[in-house]
Amino acid sequence: MTCPRGGSITASSDVPRLVLASASPRRLELLAQIGIVPDAVVPADIDETPRRAEDARDYARRMAAEKAAAVAASQPGVVLAADTVVVVGRRILGKPADAGEAATFLRLLSGRRHKVMTAVTVAAGDAARHRLVETIVRFRPLPAAEIAVYVACGDWRGKAGGYGIQGPAAAFAPWMQGSFTAVVGLPLAETATLLAAAGITGQIRETP
Repeated sequence: MTCPRGGSITASSDVPRLVLASASPRRLELLAQIGIVPDAVVPADIDETPRRAEDARDYARRMAAEKAAAVAASQPGVVLAADTVVVVGRRILGKPADAGEAATFLRLLSGRRHKVMTAVTVAAGDAARHRLVETIVRFRPLPAAEIAVYVACGDWRGKAGGYGIQGPAAAFAPWMQGSFTAVVGLPLAETATLLAAAGITGQIRETP
């Protein structure tokens, strides 16, 4: 984030140690926007298979909580974990396994509204705080040729639903209701509130 009048945001020097339980570079970039840089990045190694008949909201919440718990078991300090899922009807679209699945996901999303749910967990000691943020996104109809070009560029890799709203796929979504940063992977307003409750904030200071 660029502050007006020459200001900048820096992390407070006396805040607790923060561990980000995610390998996502997008989440690191989003945290940097609010002046927060984790002391460590430790991706959680858990089974992310949805349970039979598991509701998408429950699945996202469970994933975020389990990621936080897995990392907190070996890392001191405050652990931040998040999980993002794309939902069409009752179908959960995770990260595509390959280009073919990415194309299938985009054909399914074409010309339709879908929900993006991002769950956030902040764990500090025995306490854990949770938030779930839902955003509705509408895609315009996507011609087969456009889907093929997007898939070929590889931007779908590692992204729920097979697209990243902060990249070329921004051209697919003429309408959105909710949090843009949640669709990217981390709802900043809600995350900042959870981290502040755990004693972690970004500080604004004037630069010379």
